[in-house]
Amino acid sequence: MKENSESTGSRDLTRRQFLKSSTTAALAGPFVAGQAFAQNRTVAPGETLRVGLIGCGGRGTGAAAQALAADPNVKLVALGDAFKDRLQGSLETLRQQKDIAGKIDVPEERRFTGFDAYQQVIASGVEVVLLATPPHFRPIHLKAAVDDGKHVFAEKPVAVDAPGVRSVLATCETARQKHLAIVSGLALRYANGHRETVRRIHDGALGPVRALQANDFRGPLWVKPRQPGWTDMEYHMRNWYYFTWLSGDFNVEQHVHMLDLCAWIMKDESPVSAMGLGGRQVRTGPEYGNIYDHHAVIYEYAQGVKLHAYCRQQSGGVDDISVEVTGSQGTAALSQRGLFMTTDAKWSYVGVKNNQSQTEHDELFASIRRGQPINNGDYMAKSTLMAILGRMATYTGQKITWEQALNSQENLSPERYDWDAQPPKSEVAIPGVTKFI
Repeated sequence: MKENSESTGSRDLTRRQFLKSSTTAALAGPFVAGQAFAQNRTVAPGETLRVGLIGCGGRGTGAAAQALAADPNVKLVALGDAFKDRLQGSLETLRQQKDIAGKIDVPEERRFTGFDAYQQVIASGVEVVLLATPPHFRPIHLKAAVDDGKHVFAEKPVAVDAPGVRSVLATCETARQKHLAIVSGLALRYANGHRETVRRIHDGALGPVRALQANDFRGPLWVKPRQPGWTDMEYHMRNWYYFTWLSGDFNVEQHVHMLDLCAWIMKDESPVSAMGLGGRQVRTGPEYGNIYDHHAVIYEYAQGVKLHAYCRQQSGGVDDISVEVTGSQGTAALSQRGLFMTTDAKWSYVGVKNNQSQTEHDELFASIRRGQPINNGDYMAKSTLMAILGRMATYTGQKITWEQALNSQENLSPERYDWDAQPPKSEVAIPGVTKFI
């Protein structure tokens, strides 16, 4: 196996340089990267679509399995990850699934590790790439894939800072012009029940929406103790969830699902501003990096509608992952417990329940086959920015507008990507002290 753990900083653009150029393009308007556009063509049922996975953690492994199950003529032909052990673990897990094992063809020469693994996966002869690394890398990987004419499944969120969001918006416009598919990992938009419920809201079942509440209350997640020989960069990468520069904080990495559901209900209208509070009550040790363990954000829309968004990761409390909508003529509740409406009459969804994560891939590959590629780019970028806006408000203690967030110059990236490079400073934000940039 080729080990790609040597420095890439000397031969590749740093993310800071890359995003600077992408930002310029995004603010200037739609652009087209590269010379040759992919053809807007149908793909015959018997034609094999070759898939590459970039990011071999649990979510990436699951996405690969779903991609292989989505179409009878799909093959997984390349894997890429920062770490060899994660890549090998993913490959072994996939090979154990009998229904897809015959669709896996990843020899040693198409297993790539290191920070530049994504480049090699993209160059390995694939037509579709699955992006499931820590969110920090999504703008870089997405641009590289689209520039090379690949269809993309992009896990949520798609950035951790505003320069990343601007880059993603520009890249998604390029994908439209190249007739390339981009399907987002914001899976609730692919759930049958949520589609029906939101359709009814949009059709006026509740009357005009007056208020929303989004809850994401759950317990803590994994921590990986530091091992001898790990550099600071490896420690951060192994524990990426707990560092804002890699995950965006958990309100971005996970709560984005509920925020996206609210954005969908609001017909993807952007909020005007946000203010809120947050902090670390339980996850206070250094092993928890610099993210918070709770956020409470009030988003305000132009017509006065307010979204109260709460998220918490602490042990011993009640779990609740839900959205409640109040309209002029009734209410709706969308949660793991079910989908309900109370108006003059009560309604609940009783239709077919689907695996929304599988449906994402089913519809992705179907759109490629028929030559009508799906592009979820706008809403996946805007919902990501909505989550980042909330973090900006809780970290600073200030009221932050949408325009301020979109044009923020805060760049959470390291100077270079290498195992001996220093990761970004990871100080815990202090509301009222931490400045908006």
